[in-house]
Amino acid sequence: MKVRREIEVEVVALELYELEVTTPREDFELEIKRTEQAVRTGEVGPINRARDLFKQFGVDPTRVRPSSEALLRRIKKGEPFPRVNSLVDVANAMSVQLQVPVGLYDLEKVSGEELVLRLGAAGETYEGIGKERVNVARRICVADAAGACGNPSADSARTMITTDTERAAWIYFLPVRDEDIDRTAELVAVFGRGLVRMLET
Repeated sequence: MKVRREIEVEVVALELYELEVTTPREDFELEIKRTEQAVRTGEVGPINRARDLFKQFGVDPTRVRPSSEALLRRIKKGEPFPRVNSLVDVANAMSVQLQVPVGLYDLEKVSGEELVLRLGAAGETYEGIGKERVNVARRICVADAAGACGNPSADSARTMITTDTERAAWIYFLPVRDEDIDRTAELVAVFGRGLVRMLET
């Protein structure tokens, strides 16, 4: 699997393999508490990085929010941390803590041999997860041979992670530190029971 950039963005791409994704795990509660504590004390990454990424491509981040900020706002309002499955929960926790949008893509559902970061074509949309059509026209998106399948606000139903997922791509839509990648790999190993390798971008 390759990740290719057609636009000037710095991302970190990981391939996750030999995964055993489960329904939400009770032993992830400690990580949720850590995430909620970081939100309460303001010890999360700066939100302006993701906002600046959106502005760079002409998107108003107060109208279309980065997924990392949307999750942060939800927790600040006192709403519960959204539980999906053991891998998506890890991605959501890391996204909130770092304030970096994360995209997750089931590689068995991806069409072709590469994921491409590009701007959406005029009128381009896809079916979101639990949402109506997601508009990516002139916005940053991740696409495979079949079309757009994700962006820094919402992933697609077509390539979403389920308990059947065994291989996945994880994209941080902004640069992250080596220790953040190490922490990601640790959490994937424990809660996704999988291995992680870097992908060239």
